[in-house]
Amino acid sequence: MLFHIFDLGQSMKLNPFRVDPAHPFQLVKFLSISTLVLILASSSLMSVFMTNYAKSALLKKNQAFARLLAENLNHQIYRRFTLPVVLGFGRVELKRKDQYERLEQVIESTIHSFHVLDLRIYDEQNEVAFSTDVQQVGNNELGGEAVQAAIQSGKISFELQNSLSIWDVLAAINLEDGDVVLRTVYPLRAERDLRFRDQPGPLLGILELTQDITSDYETVLHLQRLIILTTFMGSAALYGLIFFLVRKADRVLDERLRDKDRLEKELLQNEKLASMGRMVASIAHEIRNPLGIIRSSAELLLKRQKAEGGTNVKMLEAIFHESKRLSQTVNDFLDYARPRQPSLEDVDLEKVVRHAVGFLTQEGQEHGVMVESQLPEGYVIQGDRDLLYRGFYNLISNAIQACSDGGQVRIMPACHESQMAVLVQDTGTGFDSKQLDRYVEPFFTTKDTGTGLGLAITSSIFQIHGAEMILRNGPHGGAEALVIFSEPC
Repeated sequence: MLFHIFDLGQSMKLNPFRVDPAHPFQLVKFLSISTLVLILASSSLMSVFMTNYAKSALLKKNQAFARLLAENLNHQIYRRFTLPVVLGFGRVELKRKDQYERLEQVIESTIHSFHVLDLRIYDEQNEVAFSTDVQQVGNNELGGEAVQAAIQSGKISFELQNSLSIWDVLAAINLEDGDVVLRTVYPLRAERDLRFRDQPGPLLGILELTQDITSDYETVLHLQRLIILTTFMGSAALYGLIFFLVRKADRVLDERLRDKDRLEKELLQNEKLASMGRMVASIAHEIRNPLGIIRSSAELLLKRQKAEGGTNVKMLEAIFHESKRLSQTVNDFLDYARPRQPSLEDVDLEKVVRHAVGFLTQEGQEHGVMVESQLPEGYVIQGDRDLLYRGFYNLISNAIQACSDGGQVRIMPACHESQMAVLVQDTGTGFDSKQLDRYVEPFFTTKDTGTGLGLAITSSIFQIHGAEMILRNGPHGGAEALVIFSEPC
């Protein structure tokens, strides 16, 4: 799902689903919750439909079974009671004890084990002529409309009677016998022979049969509870998954927004620095020539004063050294601001490093530091000889300055992930691990003197050669600078 958000200043005023730029996933949360409600509602409706269908099927099955039982009772009463009594006594008189007991035996033998709770037979005056409850015999107020309809039109009717409310039924763990019953009203008729089978026989009475269907109904209730529980659990699991994904996406997006804000600020800052750098580079370029004249003039005057034994030697020395330091700072800045593109050729790093070590031997002796190169001959890469010389010169010079008296600087060959590398190792105090990433930043320095551009220039030199410079602390102390080239070992 893609949300295209544009013209936040105007279009959001007309959009009813307002999206806060700081929390762009609020609309997704709203849609996820709405989807959950929709799924829950549709699942609930489906569960109600399924359970109602199951109840309807159960009722139809029990109605068919009750009709079959009533037909069987009709047949048994007519064959085993009515005909023998009429043939023996001339008429049916249930007020006689022997006839009543005979009918009772026929009925009990027929309805045995069929969960019949109550059975009554009404005469044509709606009076109870027979009942499994003897006290109901002679009562003419129990029949109701269903019995009247059966007497008048021979209508068969079924009525489901539930003694519990729907909430009681859903909450009850187990139903008791008789909680759900099916009342059947069936007209009893005399049976005709095969010639008149299609015509109804004379009405003998009205049969009212009450059956206990609680166990079947309870099965449907268990199915209904299972469907509802499964629906709610599935919906809850779906909502949990959606909520987890949305929250995770929200956090990721928040992080990206923070990164975006940070990068925008850094980009703005870099643009300012770049503009300032271009301006300062122009100024530095204009300063370099006059500064060179001042430096050379100061050096010439210093030599004359020393030869003549003049009194201005110290002042001229200060002018010369400060102009020399300032000239180096200007050159370093121009080198960093306007890096030169390398002129690639085969370069033997052993010769380049040996040349740099030779020039730095005097500086090493002044600091009491021994400088040793262990690079083998023929350690060849593609690069610019002058730029590589300057890069390794800066690394070795920094290593010498980091060592105390009696220290050691070693330049060794290395192989990093099947790529050629050079390791510059010293026995100094090492890097500050908390600021390790800042050492290659321009103008960052831990020295009392210096421009803070040495390692920045060195890193840019190696970068334009496709190499990577890694600064780290050695396992046994001191600092290490690992320069990894693209050539294979």
